[in-house]
Amino acid sequence: MKKYKPTSPSRRNMVTLDYGVLTTSKPHKKLTKGGKRSVGRNNQGRITTRHKGGGNKRLYRDIDFLYNKHDIPAKIETVEYDPNRTAFISLVCYSDGERRYVVMPKGVKVGDTFIVSKDAPLEKGNRLPLNKIPVGTFIYNIELKVKGGSKLVRSAGSYAQVTAHDDGITNIKLPSGEVRKVVDTCWASIGEVSNSDHKLIKGGKAGRSRWLGIRPTVRGSAMNPVDHPHGGGEGRQGIGLRRGPKTRQGKQAYGVKTRRAKKYSNQSIVKKRKSKRQG
Repeated sequence: MKKYKPTSPSRRNMVTLDYGVLTTSKPHKKLTKGGKRSVGRNNQGRITTRHKGGGNKRLYRDIDFLYNKHDIPAKIETVEYDPNRTAFISLVCYSDGERRYVVMPKGVKVGDTFIVSKDAPLEKGNRLPLNKIPVGTFIYNIELKVKGGSKLVRSAGSYAQVTAHDDGITNIKLPSGEVRKVVDTCWASIGEVSNSDHKLIKGGKAGRSRWLGIRPTVRGSAMNPVDHPHGGGEGRQGIGLRRGPKTRQGKQAYGVKTRRAKKYSNQSIVKKRKSKRQG
């Protein structure tokens, strides 16, 4: 991590990543594309998610989450920053000459190799079916459906753990604490996701959030009654005789379960994730 001399109040509290581990600042042009981000708007241009907008322009890096080149060794060529995700990414070159971007695992470096194979050794970065991975192993980039591509555990510093194998099903403990059943013919990568220090970043000033496309969040109690259920009153006011805090739309907030009772994936959950109220 990188700290700064307190030349201003914002600098005093600023902590950023040390990007000395990166090997290049320019992405591989053939694997990038432009495009307009939704910034919280729907197809009619209306705001559906607040507090999004602005920020620096981004090039999208085409990341390989399918990993469909089996039994072909790949060599890591670069370590790169990706503005669209928290983890670092790597440009890899397969032995047949094709280059792709992948999410970089923790503990590997330029020049290391990995392979996607049913017979791959249990080493960082290698990718195998879940039924070939022993209980207790840390994994990331996990498929939910066979040939569906990696969906789970892709953010910086995250990892899941294989907890059991039983009758074609593998139980996986996710970073949230949830234990989930996945078909054991789905694939996963060995290890943890890179850039585990990302959680220690302190922006130090509001402007850094604006650069990232994060707009300000105004407290409901600072609004007028027409704008928020908590608004209005002379001076500082509580929320009144309400059952609990409300969202801007008048729905209950904080600690209220929002998961649909009949969600399709409920049958796959062995143990629910811990809520904030449970600690």
